[in-house]
Amino acid sequence: MPDTTRIQGPLGIIAGRGPLPCVLAEAAIAREIPLHIVGIRGEAREDIERFPHTWIKWGEIGKMFRALEKNGCGDLVIIGGVNRPDFGNIRFDLGAIKTVPFILSLGQGGDDHVLSRIVQFFEDEGYRVHGAGDVAPELLAGEGSLSAKGPSVEEQADIHIAMKVVRALGPLDVGQAAVVAKGHVIAVEAAEGTDAMLQRCADLRRLGRTRGARSGVLVKAPKPGQEERVDMPTIGPETVRKAAAAGLAGIAVAAGHVLMAERAATIEAANEAKLFLVGEPWDDNGAREPSNLD
Repeated sequence: MPDTTRIQGPLGIIAGRGPLPCVLAEAAIAREIPLHIVGIRGEAREDIERFPHTWIKWGEIGKMFRALEKNGCGDLVIIGGVNRPDFGNIRFDLGAIKTVPFILSLGQGGDDHVLSRIVQFFEDEGYRVHGAGDVAPELLAGEGSLSAKGPSVEEQADIHIAMKVVRALGPLDVGQAAVVAKGHVIAVEAAEGTDAMLQRCADLRRLGRTRGARSGVLVKAPKPGQEERVDMPTIGPETVRKAAAAGLAGIAVAAGHVLMAERAATIEAANEAKLFLVGEPWDDNGAREPSNLD
């Protein structure tokens, strides 16, 4: 369980895309943790301007560190999606010159390599890097049924297979999600992301490759060894809507290892679509065998 007592504050939030940076900021304020958001232009939403903030462009590393230092931020959360930039077209500020070797290293390797390097970079600069769950444990999906509907025995078996798939592909830095229906692997997430993977599933149904009533499950879980502090799997209402459009029966997530930025809206969307939403047991060794499959 995350330990919010480790957050000494003030908290710096490096903000990328999506609602999570603002949701996290609201949770920090509710806990009386002072904060300052550093938003990346072209990535972060303008909503961050509701909070103490500084805007930076890609390459303005010196400006970023000056903002964090000026506001006394020793604790740091890096949250929200970003597109990997074209480093050849970025204009670096003077503060970025000494970091050029590090910046160039980000152009190579998979996501796990890049994100681990980013965490190490900030830790080498003296910052304490935390996951969103360290600040706001309520953002993590809990264990058990989260929706009105639960999975059937057959669907529970599909969940277990999909979790094994994610774990097996993890060392290859492939993705955080898989879709399984009636024991068959329908899709795995790669560089395109979960939404595009679900669109592929919807296309298969439209082309008649999958038929009949709703079937199949989407599973989201961390890859083994994944740097969860900056790359924890996330679901939201749009995930549910795309799963419904793909004809799936429900969604399962690794309990305690998946963020739900819009928890109430996500659960409401699952209930409206009559999909199940469930948090499955997960530990350092992956998913545990469901008891009803014994």
